[in-house]
Amino acid sequence: MSIFHALESSASALTAQRLRMDVISSNIANAQSTRATVNENGDYEPYRRKMVTMQSESANFKSLLNRAKNSGQPGGVKVTDITEDETPFKFVYNPSHPDANENGYVQLPNVEPLKEMVDLMSATRSYEANITALNASKSMLMKALEIGK
Repeated sequence: MSIFHALESSASALTAQRLRMDVISSNIANAQSTRATVNENGDYEPYRRKMVTMQSESANFKSLLNRAKNSGQPGGVKVTDITEDETPFKFVYNPSHPDANENGYVQLPNVEPLKEMVDLMSATRSYEANITALNASKSMLMKALEIGK
């Protein structure tokens, strides 16, 4: 067992939460983007909300258990995928908008700013908790070094 396992675990979680915050920021920034992509028909589509999927660095419970038993540290977290939310787009009546259809409706992204802010707060709190764990590990390592003086 290495003395740096706790630091590595916190570091992987910090990296994953930072990516999650970046994706959420992108969602908020594109909440009104009506021309984000071009579909197979050549028409513009609004921005689709993106979501981050994370999992343990170990593939399954058995390998996680064996790693914890052998090394004493179960490992960190990793981002496995960034997926698009397939919920339908919102339609808003605005006939003066350049992207309005023949009925005067505009397709807007499936991004809900309130939901994104809640996700951002959750990611921020998780990031802060991992910084606290990292600082605690660092403090314990420093105290261990002081013992050897």
